[in-house]
Amino acid sequence: MTKYKPEVGNLIKTILWDIDGTLLDFKAAEKAAIKNLFREYGLGECTDAMIGEYSSINDKYWKMLERNEITKDRVLIGRFEEFFSNRKIDISIAKEFNEKYQVRLGDTIVYRDDSYNLVKKLKDRVRQYAVSNGTVIAQTKKLKCSGFGELLDGVFLSEEIGAEKPNIYFFQKVFECIKLTAPEETLIVGDSLTSDILGGNNAGIKTCWYNPEGNKPGILCEIDYEIRNLWQIEGLIQ
Repeated sequence: MTKYKPEVGNLIKTILWDIDGTLLDFKAAEKAAIKNLFREYGLGECTDAMIGEYSSINDKYWKMLERNEITKDRVLIGRFEEFFSNRKIDISIAKEFNEKYQVRLGDTIVYRDDSYNLVKKLKDRVRQYAVSNGTVIAQTKKLKCSGFGELLDGVFLSEEIGAEKPNIYFFQKVFECIKLTAPEETLIVGDSLTSDILGGNNAGIKTCWYNPEGNKPGILCEIDYEIRNLWQIEGLIQ
């Protein structure tokens, strides 16, 4: 049974922010990157419907990675191979297409709910770190172009740690690096129940599900807080 506990508990002193879909609009970056690469490769028009098809395939592959069913490399290339195969496009370009895609993802920066100014406002009140399963190439560029790289107190990427959210090892390495001693005063904020919220559950920290569309949970997990707008985080910090 999914639990919602909107009351404020212990004082939050550390926030772990997800990047894609939370601080930044990943869908906007994904759409722009793929459409631009379709033009570069002369593959014809990539419609919004095609982007939706790819996005579903991509989500499927990342879910498999979170369950340790496939490798990260298989996610990155396999999703494009399946998408191209469905569209009768030569799958031999998938590897190179993905490499260029990682770079292009950082070309489009769209903040969710004016997230930059929120993180900036909270800077002197709590410690703030980025925690992401995204690739080092993509996230490094996004963090630099968005300004979050300088604004946040630190960045933790699964490729560098050697484990993906929701794996407990990912969080253990983060906690070691930031010298975390009070998990009950730590909050992870993210849009993904399967990586962010379950990851927070595994790590024994508070969880905040960013759910702007008001979706139903659909899986069993412990949700401490649910927000529609990122600025509601202010109400969770005493």
